[in-house]
Amino acid sequence: MEFKHYSVMLRETIDYLNIRPDGIYLDGTLGGGGHAWEVCSRLKSGHFYGIDQDDAAIEAAGQRLAAFTDRVTLIRSNYCNARAALQEQGVRQVDGIVLDLGVSSYQLDTQERGFSYRFDSPLDMRMDRRQGLTARDIVNDYSEAELFHIIRDYGEDTFAKNIAKHIVQAREREAIETTGQLNEIIKAAIPAKMRQNGHPSKRTFQAIRIECNHELEVLREALEDLIDLLAPGGRLCIITFHSLEDRIVKTAFKKAENPCTCPPEFPVCVCKKQPLGSVVTRKPVLPSREELEENSRSKSAKLRVFEKI
Repeated sequence: MEFKHYSVMLRETIDYLNIRPDGIYLDGTLGGGGHAWEVCSRLKSGHFYGIDQDDAAIEAAGQRLAAFTDRVTLIRSNYCNARAALQEQGVRQVDGIVLDLGVSSYQLDTQERGFSYRFDSPLDMRMDRRQGLTARDIVNDYSEAELFHIIRDYGEDTFAKNIAKHIVQAREREAIETTGQLNEIIKAAIPAKMRQNGHPSKRTFQAIRIECNHELEVLREALEDLIDLLAPGGRLCIITFHSLEDRIVKTAFKKAENPCTCPPEFPVCVCKKQPLGSVVTRKPVLPSREELEENSRSKSAKLRVFEKI
């Protein structure tokens, strides 16, 4: 299956990057290479580094960027390892970074990857298929309390407690192996009148995927390193797709802009912590009406941009 991924807010992201022909740029969530292609097409003597933990993304992006092999280096890893991975390449600073935190259309639409509630397929959801933990392990091995906290905190589902209870009851009868089984369990846990607002499994599937791939921990851990990687004037552009991610990015950018830890009542700063840069987007950039018509999956996207001093 062809690796497809609609590059959300592509024009806006490229504009905010302020690409220089001789600059060094990093895409930490390479995907199908949509943002990457636009960056590479603007480079002359500069260089592009693309990171993705999905082997299918690395292969697809390599094909898409074949015309730019003289200015492209692709690395299979998680973006939280970007700093170390670039240091191995002799790179200490970059002029721009892109993170598109959305699940790719390829991952959602490839049945055997087990990301989507639209298919009946093995419970997997691993973005990096080298890792051991799968969605099946979470559903069958986590305690009821752990499942409740994941579904409540990562899925923000009102019925988290009942869904966790139904999962545990169902797996006592037989192991939960497929997305189809899980769908039916979730459906039974949610009152019929409440199933009108979108697919009943959407929030739980999101929660399990986030847990399986440690998405929020990775984002929290990576942001300080990514900001540190930026050269003066360099920009970090991050596209999020739900409030949990957006809150982490917003908080990290705000802290980097104003790191002072002095109590508010202090007349002057004594902690001596200096700003690392400034937030370029005071409010998040949202997809245009035209983009929403073209790609409904863009609906929840938000772009935030930080510039290094």
